[in-house]
Amino acid sequence: GPGGGAPLENANPLIYRRSGERPVTAREEDDELPDSIDDREIFDSPETHLIRSINDPEHPLTLEELNVVEQVRVKVNDAESTVAVEFTPTIPHCSMATLIGLSIKVKLIRSLPERFKLDVHITPGTHASEHAVNKQLADKERVAAALENSHLLEVVNQCLSARS
Repeated sequence: GPGGGAPLENANPLIYRRSGERPVTAREEDDELPDSIDDREIFDSPETHLIRSINDPEHPLTLEELNVVEQVRVKVNDAESTVAVEFTPTIPHCSMATLIGLSIKVKLIRSLPERFKLDVHITPGTHASEHAVNKQLADKERVAAALENSHLLEVVNQCLSARS
């Protein structure tokens, strides 16, 4: 793990079955139609699998498999260019919460048109340091500074790399 052999904080997480791959609709196949971005697109668009396939920093599992992200906790308003994602750490004292939030945020920054305002935050009441973590994730400068830290960026990129 990232702690160099430190014990896992949550060694036996519950694993949730992935929801089925979504079928691509004729509407999505039709290039003539404007492609609006919706909750499901953010969660698991076939091209991007945006957030469902992000890897957990500690386990060889995805955030979806750990139920850290769920489609019902993704709110998109294409007209207003806003995307809000709530994520639920597996345990209330998870020290990885900021890293997980950062991974979600980076994935969205890299994948969405720049017009989108992103709000990534912890599901209320599920983490001891919820407000502090949310404040960090909401602070553009802190996020930018974090991504200039090469070690942190490497960890984030590992979370975002597709598992072979």
